[in-house]
Amino acid sequence: MSRTNITENVKKELENVFIIQPILSENYRVLHQEAIALIESAGGAYAGTIYQNVREINPATFIGVGKIAELNEQLKGLENITVLFNGELSPSQTLNISALLEDRKVIDRTTLILDIFAKNALSGEGKLQVELAQLKYIYPRLKGSGIGLSRLGGGIGTRGPGETQLESDRRLIRQRIRLLSGKIEEMKGRREMQTERRKKNQAKTVALVGYTNTGKSTLMNALTGADVYVQNQLFATLDATARSFSIQDVEFVLMDTVGFLQDLPHHLIDAFRSTLEIATSCDLALIVCDGSGEYDMQLKTTLDTLQELNFQSSYLIVMNKCDNAVNDALFPADSVCISAKTGMGLEVLKARILDCFAEEFRFVTLFIPYDKLSEYNRIKKYITERTVEYTDEGQCVSAVLPTAYYAQCKQFIK
Repeated sequence: MSRTNITENVKKELENVFIIQPILSENYRVLHQEAIALIESAGGAYAGTIYQNVREINPATFIGVGKIAELNEQLKGLENITVLFNGELSPSQTLNISALLEDRKVIDRTTLILDIFAKNALSGEGKLQVELAQLKYIYPRLKGSGIGLSRLGGGIGTRGPGETQLESDRRLIRQRIRLLSGKIEEMKGRREMQTERRKKNQAKTVALVGYTNTGKSTLMNALTGADVYVQNQLFATLDATARSFSIQDVEFVLMDTVGFLQDLPHHLIDAFRSTLEIATSCDLALIVCDGSGEYDMQLKTTLDTLQELNFQSSYLIVMNKCDNAVNDALFPADSVCISAKTGMGLEVLKARILDCFAEEFRFVTLFIPYDKLSEYNRIKKYITERTVEYTDEGQCVSAVLPTAYYAQCKQFIK
């Protein structure tokens, strides 16, 4: 199969990106649609696509030189065009394709994703993780090819460390990689301390995980009343966010994490491992899928990535955007159908979350005689009081009681 398509609306004011789409498996259409979404997320304009069935990978150019020559003819006369290979290229393959395309800028899928990461990372840790991932990716591409990299100039695929960093020698880049790795390890240590503190305080953690752009941030806002940035783009939010919320006076901490993507390179997962480990340490994960889209693929990608992270916690499958779903009868068994945007199904989701912690809490009524108040006050900090009524003999308290403290409160339970 071979087909070329160049859009007629090449935009002068934006960097236009033309896709080379290798056909290696049946999911190439999904990967192609994701590539277009990635281009838009990076602030570029989609300029067209050339498809190539790949039976045998060319070690020099991945696809055949004949197809590249065909593409070169198609692009003649067009300016401000970047070529995206929708897969991963070796340093030499990138340079060889660029040379055959008359020195046009050529990037691969990983470079584009890293560019979006650099654009969207806001926190200190997020920026450090992005820079570290970029430098690790750039470093082998500097060997014998510094001139080739320096002529790429600005634009998509060059955000992050900056041109000065790209021109630095390999020794300085190695030093920078070591420095960034050390800083991220320090931040990881602080996060582990925060996790331990939450456990000591009996705070139950719920993590939002899943494919990028499935509505995790919208769901966080719906459950917590927070104002987390929401945009219909891939990787719109990269930084881990934590907000508290309650269900029937049971307190939880809800954490959002960076989204996953099909064929996300392993070294990008490693780069964000410290952030993604939030999901592995949670008490419950909500795996959010787009019920109106490719939810089977999204669920498989998420579960595969979590397995790489040695995830062992309980989870609920949450099918979001169900207000636009065609047939919810095909959804995975026991999944929860919601629309974070409209609020549909959120009460059912809250009930399911609470059910997952049924053994952790009890809703009780306590009666504390006034002469026992000092004894009760010593354990009061572990109890969530819902209502308090005062009688002549003592206090009548409706409360949420952690099961771990049931024995200590047994004398007060009515």
